[in-house]
Amino acid sequence: MKKLFLITVAAAALTTGMTSAAELKFKPGEDAKFNWASFEEFKKANDLKGQTLSIFGPWRGEDQALFESIFAYFEEATGADVQYSSSENYEQQIVIDTQAGSPPNIAILPQPGLIADLASKGHLTPLGDETKNWLLENYSAGQSWVDLSTYKGKDGTAALYALPYKIDVKSLVWYVPENFEDAGYEVPKTMEELKALTEKIAADGGTPWCIGLGSGGATGWPATDWVEDMMLRTQSADVYDKWVTNEVKFNDPAVIGAIEEFGWFARNDKFVDGGAKAVASTDFRDSPKGLFGAPPKCYLHHQASFIPSFFPEGTVVGEDADFFYMPPYASKADLGNPVLGAGTLAMIAKDSPAARAFIEFLKTPIAHETWMAQSSFLTPFKGANKEAYANAPMAKQGDILLNATTFRFDGSDLMPGKIGAGAFWTGMVDYSGGKSAEDVTGEIQKAWDALK
Repeated sequence: MKKLFLITVAAAALTTGMTSAAELKFKPGEDAKFNWASFEEFKKANDLKGQTLSIFGPWRGEDQALFESIFAYFEEATGADVQYSSSENYEQQIVIDTQAGSPPNIAILPQPGLIADLASKGHLTPLGDETKNWLLENYSAGQSWVDLSTYKGKDGTAALYALPYKIDVKSLVWYVPENFEDAGYEVPKTMEELKALTEKIAADGGTPWCIGLGSGGATGWPATDWVEDMMLRTQSADVYDKWVTNEVKFNDPAVIGAIEEFGWFARNDKFVDGGAKAVASTDFRDSPKGLFGAPPKCYLHHQASFIPSFFPEGTVVGEDADFFYMPPYASKADLGNPVLGAGTLAMIAKDSPAARAFIEFLKTPIAHETWMAQSSFLTPFKGANKEAYANAPMAKQGDILLNATTFRFDGSDLMPGKIGAGAFWTGMVDYSGGKSAEDVTGEIQKAWDALK
């Protein structure tokens, strides 16, 4: 989740905080969009009065307040006292706490690589086949979530150690509906149609895309999302998985092909606002502004769900701006509907009855619906009521998750830091500047080899 920290717009407190939950946001039994029956059933099965549950997670500021409003229902149902804490440097803090023998009962983290390290050192408790089967049955693209949650323990045996909870979607293309309507354009359903639309806009005298890779010391990362999306639309999920571990080398033809798919859009002067040379120098926060020009400087922008934070003030998503799912190739129908994203995973770091009960709580619709009804929460849980989403755009992103046949975590976040947050970023800047995909991928692979 490196990128989410680089792009975050929420203010973060500077010290570790520990809090208990707020009052219940929605009163049990009221409002039929919530599955209160799941809450009552959980309540009857769990009496934890007098017990304390410690949770350590990444959420601070507004997100912390939202999470507190969710675990308040766990406290109400069980009688347990929940103590939540975070840290500005939470990745380092969880390592310090586990090594010192003072871990929290529940750890919630957005970095699979860090989770893999904790599991390999014996700091996590396996969640068992029951949770594995629950994910397979209850999450859309269930096997994808089992794969994401499975790690090798201290003895080298793979087991399910986590439950994914709160997901982010990256496979989105943003546009202004009024611009489409004025020009007579339709939302594409396939990659072939998206490419045809790109050519049509250029032929009509417009500029199809706004693309910006600038991000200070992290310049280049938006292109890695493009490449990851293209990998999932041109290769099987198995190839993607081998790529992020370097079993498939970075200079493999499959990776070169995905980068050149990005280049089809980004390296054509007629397709990008400012021309291809502007791609690397344009700040990613400024790049979507062209959508709102009069006349528009561009019609399309590929970016994750956070990007409306950088739209002009007062922009209403779903009206003034909207998005569609980055479509797959019709010619590669066997790859289904892949979705690229990120998210957080909950684990037991210090076993206790309250810790196990909390994992079970996260399997209840109410643990999802009460956050869905507020903001900034998406879920692939088929048992959660879609009507609980706070607004239509969130429900639309939720549908993208529910319709996914494959979900894969952001690839650069799964790679070693010097690659995913280093050589890959700089390589994409070089590629955008005109260097060949073969040369760029060869250099990235050399950087990876140097780690061994």
